[in-house]
Amino acid sequence: MPERSSETIMTEARRVGECAGKRAFAEENRVCRRGASGLALPSVSCGKRPCQEIAMRARRPLPFAVSVRLVRGLLSAVCGLALVVVAGQAWGQFGGGFGNQAVGGISIDADGIVRNLEPRALQSLAEERAKALAEGEGPAVAGKFRKVSLRALEAAAAESAAQGKPLAPGTRFLGGLERITHVFVDPDGHDIVLCGPADAIAVDAAGNVVGATSRRPLLQLEDLVVALRGIDRARQGGMRCSIDPSPEGIARLDAFLRRQGTIGQDPQATLRAMETAVGPQVVTVGGVPASSRFARVLVAADYRMKRIGMGLDESGLKELPSYLALVPAGARVSSLPRFWLEAEYDPIERDADELAWRIGGRRMKCLTESDLAGKDGIQRGAGAVDTFAQKWCTVMTGQYAALEAKHPVFAELTNCVDLAVVAALIHGRQLDKRAGLDLGVLLDEAKLPVPAYEAPETIPTVATGIKKGSNWVVSASGGVQFQPWEFAATTKPSADIAADRTQALAARASVAGGWWD
Repeated sequence: MPERSSETIMTEARRVGECAGKRAFAEENRVCRRGASGLALPSVSCGKRPCQEIAMRARRPLPFAVSVRLVRGLLSAVCGLALVVVAGQAWGQFGGGFGNQAVGGISIDADGIVRNLEPRALQSLAEERAKALAEGEGPAVAGKFRKVSLRALEAAAAESAAQGKPLAPGTRFLGGLERITHVFVDPDGHDIVLCGPADAIAVDAAGNVVGATSRRPLLQLEDLVVALRGIDRARQGGMRCSIDPSPEGIARLDAFLRRQGTIGQDPQATLRAMETAVGPQVVTVGGVPASSRFARVLVAADYRMKRIGMGLDESGLKELPSYLALVPAGARVSSLPRFWLEAEYDPIERDADELAWRIGGRRMKCLTESDLAGKDGIQRGAGAVDTFAQKWCTVMTGQYAALEAKHPVFAELTNCVDLAVVAALIHGRQLDKRAGLDLGVLLDEAKLPVPAYEAPETIPTVATGIKKGSNWVVSASGGVQFQPWEFAATTKPSADIAADRTQALAARASVAGGWWD
């Protein structure tokens, strides 16, 4: 029998997976098309892709401002997130026990509805990932300034794809990097070296892949690949997620509020009627594929922020109460504020030859809609000033680093921001060409497919409220957005960074493998 190429083997494996996926999909579709309310969920066709249907629902706030007088106050509204996603049955190189893309502590119950993961499910996920980690190869110690070779990552990805095997944990989690502080170009070695603090790879009790000592989520190759492949599309509009009601929903809500006039004798009935009036809302993801893990991190972080703001989830920090808790009895709130998460960086430092780059001063900020100013193609609104919303955003911003330890999805978000900035730097400054580095596998979906989910499309509205004296306090929605190209374009010279590059590259000669300290 003639020897078959790796491409032929991978094609045949995909065909087998498609057949199995279609059979599994037919059964899952029969069970999952009914939601918790007994209403049929939108069906999803797998086409020629192996898939299994899962549904996601989580509470989210309404994304628009409404000013109404209901019992001398305002009505609070939160919308629930309902996503129908399709996961590839074969996770390819990104499987091997890590294929369950749980982000932000969300799980799927027997009805296909996604909720916060139950302790038993968290334990099962943690055990599965811990087993996969034990069977793989990765760094066993922490490092204050680890160097990770992009050329080695490219070679490891190519080898895994050719052999049809999952990526080793050390490759998948970028040698244990917790963030990227430096990027060094090595023309002699035809390489780009990513540097920063790192840790041994471990799995926490919730199934998050974290540093063994720091307990912080580690950077993931999957997110870097998505950023590298899609960075050009982020030139206009940045990377973002948002939720918007349909024009028809807004019109129906306005008509309902005009008819209603007051909160009525049954506030809960009024809230339910608002849900019906608004109807499904539209989820929009921009700058990255909506089907990517990267996008799920954006949505999950936004979702968690809104639940904390509305008091539906505890922040875990006494310094960060809910937004509703900050509004005193009798206060008048003029509109539904929108909360947004954005990133900021100090100017990126560079040497004279532009072969060494230092990325610093990263910080996440929570803003209200009235704080946002349009720039760099990012759509931003301009609402009325809400002093209570501004106060909550100020506290949220100040506590963000502490919040990352309580809710790892916020650390996942900053990880994705870091990787997007690195992708913009590599692409914008053509660092791969300067290094003579071929990233043909990492940049090619056909050679290294990343797991894909059916993109979120609609959100059913779920309203809630907390009464303060005679007022119904309003909360809000918003989104997550940042412009990596802006950060990559803002640079300044540095006199000492060239020496850091020389020392880092010299240390490589004494080690073998894709990363070194």
